[in-house]
Amino acid sequence: MNGHRIPEATVNRLPVYLRVLAEASGSSPTISSELLAEKAGVNAAQVRKDLSHLGSYGTRGVGYEVGYLMHQISRRLGVDTELKVVIVGAGNLGQALATYGGFASRGFQVVATFDSDPDKVGTRVGVTKVQPVTSMPETLRELRVDIGVVTTPASAAQSTVDLLVSGGVSCILNFAPTTVAVPGHVALRQVDLGVELQILSFYRQGDISPVAVGE
Repeated sequence: MNGHRIPEATVNRLPVYLRVLAEASGSSPTISSELLAEKAGVNAAQVRKDLSHLGSYGTRGVGYEVGYLMHQISRRLGVDTELKVVIVGAGNLGQALATYGGFASRGFQVVATFDSDPDKVGTRVGVTKVQPVTSMPETLRELRVDIGVVTTPASAAQSTVDLLVSGGVSCILNFAPTTVAVPGHVALRQVDLGVELQILSFYRQGDISPVAVGE
């Protein structure tokens, strides 16, 4: 990282820029900050500021080289090499994520799924066979897993996270509708779909636009 810390808000926008660039890569070798901003839902000044953290300033009158910028962003996000993902919880959401075909193109490979339900253990979900939760720590270390995704009920979320951590997983995405605790060295992202719907309900009342809140 060359000793330079990228602001969290910028990190949150980098995947959006990467998606826009991937969509544009087949049509033009370059892209202007204005067009990138329009497609990403921000302003051009924000794009230029964000990309300056990568050491990329573009060329006046030309813009950014799409392929090179994709490489820069992928490298800083750590997705320039394939990352191994496991999903814990083989319910409806877990199955949907395990069978989603869009992860591979973004550098993520689902290598295992786990569940505590004996009726689900041994069944196939996508390219994986559901394994018992009790085998997690050993399997996680054997596979050298990079990211764990939690789709369990809230009551099982913390114990699941603890098992992921004990198995050496240092990045966790929690979909369970509850807050979980992790050690300081573990990166945690929490996505509560119910909370997101409640936030959208607030915006639906017309008090303030979500774009204004995010700026």
